[in-house]
Amino acid sequence: MAPERETGTRERHPAGATAAGRPRGARLDQPRTPRHRMLPEWDPEAFGRLSERIARFLGTGRFIVWMTIVIIAWVVWNIAAPDHLRFDSYPFIFLTLMLSLQASYAAPLILLAQNRQDDRDRVNLEQDRKQNERSIADTEYLTREVAALRIGLGEVATRDWIRSELQDLVKELEERRRHDGHVVFPAERAERSPGRDADDR
Repeated sequence: MAPERETGTRERHPAGATAAGRPRGARLDQPRTPRHRMLPEWDPEAFGRLSERIARFLGTGRFIVWMTIVIIAWVVWNIAAPDHLRFDSYPFIFLTLMLSLQASYAAPLILLAQNRQDDRDRVNLEQDRKQNERSIADTEYLTREVAALRIGLGEVATRDWIRSELQDLVKELEERRRHDGHVVFPAERAERSPGRDADDR
């Protein structure tokens, strides 16, 4: 006898893409709701381009000249100006702080610019390597084709070869004419001397 089926003990859950029992966030046919972030968002490419511009400016003589002018003006003002107009007295603590702040920001920007340049160099080297591989493959293919053409042309009768063969044949015929004193073509010889052919038989 067939076993009896269990009835009413198990709950059935709807299955498929239109299942109503699944939570709304787990559906794959709908985009996720955007999350609210506390930190500000920025474009990495735009930030990288800005860092490269700053790094290029920091590596020029113009930046060194301007920084030297600002430091000299800062020191002269805080020494020669009246006491109530000075904003940084002799140890120049504020100037030291500003220079340290500038250096602490300059180093990461320069490193970021170098990393971007390294990535570009890596991509360029990969493209150059692929281009060199294609050029080598094309050169090998053309070399094989030229070798095949040379082999094929070695078996073809060229105009110079035919001319040399005809010249040799003409020389041979002239030599025979000199020895016999008449034309030595086989057809003419057979027509002129039928008796000789009969005697030979």
